[in-house]
Amino acid sequence: MGMVQDGNGEPSPGRNGMIEAGIRTAGAMMMDEDKIWSRYSNDKTDIGEHLARVLRTLSAAVPLHRKLRALSVGSSNEPQFQILESAFRGALYLLDIDPQALATVDDRLMREDIRQVSTIVANYNDVLHDSEATVGFREKMLAGSRLDLITLHHSLYYCGMETWLPLFRNMRRNLLARRGAIHAVLMAPESSDMHTTTWLYNHFAGKYFGVRNNQSLPVLKRQLEGLPEFSDTQIKLKTSRVRFFVEDFEQLMKVVWMILLYPGVHKYNDAQIAEIVSFVYDAFYSKKLPMYQMQHHLVLFRGIGFTGLA
Repeated sequence: MGMVQDGNGEPSPGRNGMIEAGIRTAGAMMMDEDKIWSRYSNDKTDIGEHLARVLRTLSAAVPLHRKLRALSVGSSNEPQFQILESAFRGALYLLDIDPQALATVDDRLMREDIRQVSTIVANYNDVLHDSEATVGFREKMLAGSRLDLITLHHSLYYCGMETWLPLFRNMRRNLLARRGAIHAVLMAPESSDMHTTTWLYNHFAGKYFGVRNNQSLPVLKRQLEGLPEFSDTQIKLKTSRVRFFVEDFEQLMKVVWMILLYPGVHKYNDAQIAEIVSFVYDAFYSKKLPMYQMQHHLVLFRGIGFTGLA
């Protein structure tokens, strides 16, 4: 297929050329993919709105003179940085496995002379996997102090759901203050709408690898509610819809690879990659349709005597 004219009279690639460009985006860096998602979706705004409600509850629950402390698990370069940095003047710890993402934060901390924020390069599956490791992490990296807030914003993707229950029990027992909160955000595991990220993942990961998304915050909520040790904890769940739209096809495809967990988890072959790119071109790009993400917000309020905002 030859070149066609775009709206400005300039030559632009036809469908075959666009498909080839989309194929070349496979294997883009996760940090770049996440930046595109953050810029062209309202995901971070959605998280910020729910986070602000959690902070409002915490502010009402603790004395005004107390400086709050927080840990962001899997923080990356932390788009909620401004909210967290201003609210947690006691300490803010940003934990991530990617040193490049945290280096971006370190540069900002130095430029703006921000001193209560610390970055920690580590795999949370290693430092939070059991009581002994977590206590050691608290004593060595958190100055021995407990936390008013722990956030897991899209970071639970990086551990199996079978580890979630011990992870949350461990954080509550060894990290969270007697009055504190945990805020987790994750994509909904089921959707019948082919224009959602959930459907996209379940369709192609199911077709090629026989797997589906089984990471469910609603299921975790029911599990936690059945544990006596969480009897002092309000456990709340809300659902929101995030919209993602970008006119650049290559940027769209980079986000699709992030959703489909390529290549870190699923290694699609060349034919599968071509089929995925063709589908995204026909279903989204050629029709100028947005992609949606249904996501769940799970909030735990420990030791707070009034109904918290989630």
